Amino acid sequence: MKITSIVLNNFTNDSRVLKENSSLSNAGYDVTIVALYDNGLQEQEEINDFRVHRIKLKSRKWSKNKFVQLLKYIEFTYKVVNKYKNSDVIHCNDLDALVIGVIIKRIYNKNIKIVYDAHEYETETNALHGIQKKFVKWLEKSLIKDADAVITVSDSIANEYVKLYNIKKPSLVLNTPFYKEVKKTNLFREKFDIQDNQTIFLYQGNLGAGRGIDILLDTFKELDKKNVIIFMGYGKVDRIKELSKEYENIFFHEAVHPDILLNYTSAADFGISTIEASCLSYKYCLPNKMFEYIMAEVPVIVSDLPEMKNIVQNNHIGIIMKSNDKKGIKKAIIEAITLDQSQLKHNLQNLKKIYNWEEQEKILLKVYKE
Repeated sequence: MKITSIVLNNFTNDSRVLKENSSLSNAGYDVTIVALYDNGLQEQEEINDFRVHRIKLKSRKWSKNKFVQLLKYIEFTYKVVNKYKNSDVIHCNDLDALVIGVIIKRIYNKNIKIVYDAHEYETETNALHGIQKKFVKWLEKSLIKDADAVITVSDSIANEYVKLYNIKKPSLVLNTPFYKEVKKTNLFREKFDIQDNQTIFLYQGNLGAGRGIDILLDTFKELDKKNVIIFMGYGKVDRIKELSKEYENIFFHEAVHPDILLNYTSAADFGISTIEASCLSYKYCLPNKMFEYIMAEVPVIVSDLPEMKNIVQNNHIGIIMKSNDKKGIKKAIIEAITLDQSQLKHNLQNLKKIYNWEEQEKILLKVYKE
């Protein structure tokens, strides 16, 4: 079976797509990932026994206004359709790719199968407003029933799709890491000269808007140096770097390679996942960092959002903040420090046997077998 997996990025840092297609390839499927070409990247390469084809666009160097972006998308679509219309399956990563899959199915190859893999609540993101949002909602509604299978990343989003489109409940393939026994390290204490009597709180991953970064910074500015926070990742880091020079309990660490990430994660005492419910996609999210903390056996402090709350509450692996403000964070920190560490470790060790890629892979392969 020939599978073409379409992504609208250059496929250099997409762990979900990498894991999914490695699993499909290992199961015997003939897999090609189609992505966008960028300078310094290979147009054709082989990774983990599947092929990657990054498509060169003549329009790539044109301006970035919305009309020109549409022209780039049309050129990409034309080239993908022309080369991959005879595939057996089109795996559509996000709504932009679903459009391409449906064009192929309706016009060129009625026998092709479509898997729609919604990596978030596609129509309910912060980027969409007004007419654009209405158009995207109409588009997804018009196309989703052409999909032979729908996959998404949280139970809440799956339930929303059932209500909105009257479809069979999408399969859940969560963004979990591979199972790994992680030995606790002192990488942060050694690098930043953090003492044993100081508690390390870690925020890793995307440091952009909507992640509660500014609230965390303002909170730790007011805490004594017994409680330190380390921000490790990428995004808007200027304020973090500035305050790390001014305050003894605020640190910044560059993002590290995924292969060694959990070694660093394990060096923290608690992992923080503060997400602002500024849109439904954020409200219903299950961030990668949650599962990375679990795999590294690091107890968590999370925002009071339904998906994260359920995991923490049902499995007793940390604290749920009552509010996403300084008062809520301070209270959560005080409560977290008093928790029974041995019980937390026991609960995390059990939970990581459930939330790992080996278990999620079974769901993905079941979707394909059906």
